[in-house]
Amino acid sequence: MFGSDKRGNRSMAAITTLVAEGTTIRGDIEFSGGLHMDGSVEGSISAQGDKAVLTLSEKGRVHGEIRAPNAVINGQVKGDIIVSERLELAANARIDGNVYYKVLEMAAGAQLNGKMIYQAEPQRQLSGPKAAETDETDPPATGKDSRVKSTQAA
Repeated sequence: MFGSDKRGNRSMAAITTLVAEGTTIRGDIEFSGGLHMDGSVEGSISAQGDKAVLTLSEKGRVHGEIRAPNAVINGQVKGDIIVSERLELAANARIDGNVYYKVLEMAAGAQLNGKMIYQAEPQRQLSGPKAAETDETDPPATGKDSRVKSTQAA
């Protein structure tokens, strides 16, 4: 399940903030650690830190953009979701917006009205004098080398 490795150890942040059912927040939220939402937010949600986790329960609602390294969505979101590490869309997830992800787990029943856009690792840039030079043998900007290489015997 999300947030644990094969040995069952929790690798993500524990819940440090709770937005309870019946609570509505109008404005942006910034958090670190773990945010569990049973209430609703009219504004953007953004996480600080590499291990931060947003959990939106089936009662939770967000009308705005979500940015977090890790998220479990089981409620309604009207806005884009940008997750840099792992996104889980549970069975009751209802998304009206684009989803940007690196790793995605989607349960049967989850609904998405928008685009699913894979975000690979950010490209590393060379440093020093060779960074300014480019030649024909450099791989394309996509990071994938689509050229076919062949060798011939002399």
